[in-house]
Amino acid sequence: MEIENKLPTRLSNYPPIREAKFAIGQVVKHRIYPFRGVIFDVDPVFANTEEWLSSIPEEVRPRRDQPFYHLLAENAQTTYVAYVSEQNLLPDETGKPVSHPQVPQFFKELKRGQYVSRERAMH
Repeated sequence: MEIENKLPTRLSNYPPIREAKFAIGQVVKHRIYPFRGVIFDVDPVFANTEEWLSSIPEEVRPRRDQPFYHLLAENAQTTYVAYVSEQNLLPDETGKPVSHPQVPQFFKELKRGQYVSRERAMH
């Protein structure tokens, strides 16, 4: 008895995954809100909860089919971790370091406006 192959024969049935525009270690700023941060992880498409997405007003809610970035973020008052769609990010051209206290856990140094990643064990 022959086992039937259930894998798709064409990949065109799947939406293309876009390549991320920004890189881990890059300092970025939000297009609308006054915060900036350094990217420490990237999801190729939306990978957060429905509750998170629906909490964003519909008129500014990001599309799901784009990269989303995890940032060690800062604003004038505090530091925090942010999850931001690619459409809402711009490069930060200031060259200034990000003052988030977790930056040293992920990065060694800031070189020419880009953080250099620490060697980390994968789990």
